[in-house]
Amino acid sequence: MRIQLAQRSEADELLGRSPLALLVGMLLDQQIPMEWAFTGPYTISERLGHDLTAAEIASYDPDAFAALLAEKPAVHRYPKSMAARVQQLASYLVEHYDGRPEGLWADAADGKELLKRLMALPGYGKQKAQIFLALLGKQLEVQPLGWREAAGHYGEDGSHRSVADVVDADSLAQVRAFKQEAKRAAK
Repeated sequence: MRIQLAQRSEADELLGRSPLALLVGMLLDQQIPMEWAFTGPYTISERLGHDLTAAEIASYDPDAFAALLAEKPAVHRYPKSMAARVQQLASYLVEHYDGRPEGLWADAADGKELLKRLMALPGYGKQKAQIFLALLGKQLEVQPLGWREAAGHYGEDGSHRSVADVVDADSLAQVRAFKQEAKRAAK
């Protein structure tokens, strides 16, 4: 299945071939529109001149990396703080998975273990980890035993709750409608 989270072909192509880009996009997906967040890894890779690697991001000078994310158009609404978070994520991946993000799920015994690994990532709380787990299961066929249960409501088949369910413009509209209704109901 082709990833369509950024709704820009070149950015989505990167997300589809780079687990690191997908993790970074998910990390950036807060306080900005989803498409902007998931275009972020592509923007960073364009500015670097090549695909992202955890080792390079982790070792990049923090001030220079923040400046890279702040260039117009900025990668995020808060480029300095998000640059730090992206570097923390990359450092964690280098330290725990030899810089290979797919190591998170390659040998996970089950959905609970994979959720635990995702929740250990800097910048990933339970909700973000569950959404990413659902994204892995629904769109990348990473489906360890019990993944749907570990992903909670985000793992439900046929749901339109999160980025895990966005596969085209129509499903994006359905996810947005779900989120608007949830906000209305919370008031």
